[in-house]
Formats: sequence, C-alpha cells, structure tokens
Amino acid sequence: MKEMELKPHDVVQLSPDVGNPNFAGCFMIVTEPKKFGAQGYVQVLGPDGGRAYYRAKWEEMEFIGVAAFVAGDSNADADQA
Repeated sequence: MKEMELKPHDVVQLSPDVGNPNFAGCFMIVTEPKKFGAQGYVQVLGPDGGRAYYRAKWEEMEFIGVAAFVAGDSNADADQA
C-alpha cells in the first residue's frame, strides 16, 4: 500500500508476506496511524477472546475500509458478544 492518511477504526488487510507469519492475510483494525504505517489489532477468537497487536509497515497492508463495530467502543454491540 502506498502511504496515505489512516485513522483509528480503519481496516487494513495484512499481506501474506507480512513480517510475522501468524498475521498473514488477517484484517487489522488500526488503533494508531504511524509514520512507518500503522499499529493495530486482530481480534482473537475463542472463549478468552482478546486482541493481538501488530505494527505494520506500508508495504505489508492494503486499505479495506472503516470498521462498523469496534470492540471497546461504546457504540459497539461486539463487546456484549
């Protein structure tokens, strides 16, 4: 992806060739735009849930859109799921 203005709650897809192969192909919610790209998280499945954070470089991601629901957001029903 070319450098662009990202905002919190933007969604990017991580490349299959991402630095940490555990994140390959995942959709990441941006929490902090950075000069190098973005920091964000991938929601973790399972009874304990949680978030797995990653710092992606511009070349490791592609913009998808904006998340309609974000865990921890007071407007999100996802917190109650």
